[in-house]
Amino acid sequence: MSLFCIRLLLCFCLVTWSLPSRAAAQEVALADQPDIIETPPVVVSATKTEIPVKQVTSAVEVITGEQMQQRKVKTVAEALRWAQGLAVFQSGGSGTQVDVRMRGGTPEQTLVLIDGAIVNNAALGTYNFADLTTDNIERIEILRGNQSMLWGSDAMGGVINITTKRGRDTPNISGFSEYGSFNTIREGASLSGKKGPVDFSGSISRWDTAGISSINYRRGAPERDGYHNWQGSVRLGVELPKDGRLEFSFRWLNGIVNFDGFALTGDPADVLGAGSKTNQYVYAGNYTQPITSWWSQKLSLARATDSLLSHSGTVERNVVTGVTGAVSPFNMFNSDLSTTSNRIEWQHNFQLGKPLMVTAGYQFREQLGENKDLLNPAFSIPNKTVSSHAGFTEAQLNLWDRLFGTAGVRQDEYNVFGSATTYRVTGGYLHRETGTKMRGSYATGFRAPTINQLFFPDFGNPNLKPEKSQGLDIALDQTLFDDRVELSAGYFWTQYRELILSVFDPGTCSPPFFFCAQNIGLSRAKGFEGSAKFKLVRDQMWIRSLDLRFQYTYTHTDNLANNVGGRLPKWPLNQWSIILSYQPIEGLRANLEGRFVGQRYNDVANNQSISSFNVWNFSATYDVNRHIQVYTRVDNISNAKYEEVLFFGTPVRSVFGGVRLNFDVPL
Repeated sequence: MSLFCIRLLLCFCLVTWSLPSRAAAQEVALADQPDIIETPPVVVSATKTEIPVKQVTSAVEVITGEQMQQRKVKTVAEALRWAQGLAVFQSGGSGTQVDVRMRGGTPEQTLVLIDGAIVNNAALGTYNFADLTTDNIERIEILRGNQSMLWGSDAMGGVINITTKRGRDTPNISGFSEYGSFNTIREGASLSGKKGPVDFSGSISRWDTAGISSINYRRGAPERDGYHNWQGSVRLGVELPKDGRLEFSFRWLNGIVNFDGFALTGDPADVLGAGSKTNQYVYAGNYTQPITSWWSQKLSLARATDSLLSHSGTVERNVVTGVTGAVSPFNMFNSDLSTTSNRIEWQHNFQLGKPLMVTAGYQFREQLGENKDLLNPAFSIPNKTVSSHAGFTEAQLNLWDRLFGTAGVRQDEYNVFGSATTYRVTGGYLHRETGTKMRGSYATGFRAPTINQLFFPDFGNPNLKPEKSQGLDIALDQTLFDDRVELSAGYFWTQYRELILSVFDPGTCSPPFFFCAQNIGLSRAKGFEGSAKFKLVRDQMWIRSLDLRFQYTYTHTDNLANNVGGRLPKWPLNQWSIILSYQPIEGLRANLEGRFVGQRYNDVANNQSISSFNVWNFSATYDVNRHIQVYTRVDNISNAKYEEVLFFGTPVRSVFGGVRLNFDVPL
């Protein structure tokens, strides 16, 4: 019998032998303690105020840091893969580009915030999730649908709001070390806690891996593309008199990755020496203070900077023809892209009696970018700025904790194209006796053109207008058996218009390529979203807990631009995921998770089909004692052969194992 099995058997015997004495001790302890009041989970991003989940009238999902730690998920991108309504695809192994789409939208139409700082790249419009790990993250809120009324540009598809952990309770120090497939090494340490009015949370980690080939090795690309990651984060808060709070947060991400590309003929190529180095810094400060019993305010200042150095390598091997040679001059690049996003927001909340809250605010947003082409300076973009001033107001209605609604409007004024007006209306009814909630929303959205789309030499168009959208959703949420079962089903519809596309137009666009950005795109997305959460078993012999989570998304997209027809690229019709969590005894937990992604197309013309796939992962944790935890994770346990992005590789079966130490600090 293995040492692990013997340890489990001994733990079971000790637990069984000590049940009577523990029960008696717990009864005495509980008799001396006040009643514990469980605080209901809240959501912030849906209204920019804390609101209980049961009162939310928007389509929202919350992933907690505890859930990610239980499943030993390394990156935020991996956590998002199992979320509802998202399409998350990576162009190769660890560290390569990760795009996240919502409800038929593009990556540029998903707004991403870290502690209130907008991290979408000012020049490209997207946020690359490749370098963001789950270390020191408290929660991820995923808000689906048009959200520009509260959040402004880039929120046409939805919002992903990421929050760093807040120090709580006794100061605690922890560390972990992990090793696994592809010579992967991960290490990290963290310190968090609260002492008096001050709370603190900080972490630092490193991640090194030999990786896999970015172009799929099954297509003949044997060279591994390595990845190196450093990451640090801090969140410091101070409780002020009269319920005020001042806090500061900081996150630093550093990533170095090798990647592959394409030959001049368009065939995938194994490229030697191609890579990039990125440095991201995210700063945020918040000051909240009640003014009166019915009036409170919050002032937020945030900045995100991103420096990306990229080079195309020196030698390429066409994996179709086998021809090896120098990288074609048309494919060579050596660029230095630097961007900054600044955000200032001053928000006021007015509680006008019990049923009505009015939120009003002002936001200044500034995006700066510079792109240096070190090989061809003529294609460089000098320092450019896109800035806006915005005012918004929203009313929240709560009648008898049963009838809920919101209505709001926003006005943005930009320095490059003028103004944009958006609005949003939501409503919901909760029948508390049966746990039934009906909800729905209708909203408009917009996305400002990026710095590249406006100013890139021989491509940018300074006359571009913002992309626009309108959409609705309706849903039914149901809880049963004292919230042990949670069900949800809904329908959504969104139309995107004046989309910015790259167009071949010799009459309008500049030589030598005659391609430029124009507002000619039109598309539509509609579909169904369904989810179920079951607390199947509690406190039975060898089943301390057994939980099941399932979600399904059907997304039908139509490309309506210039009668092109067909589905939008990268969007599957069907997706589902499932997570089964089993805890046989205290301290031991196992998770089985599966994900299915249906067939989709790589191109606008729908000529390049990408096959459907399903992937299964397994993870387990065992608490040796209150200070030591050992864990393992196996990704792609069936060794499935698949591609998320056409031609690009995905890992084979991968095994990782590690240990985590955790100690209180007597301060």
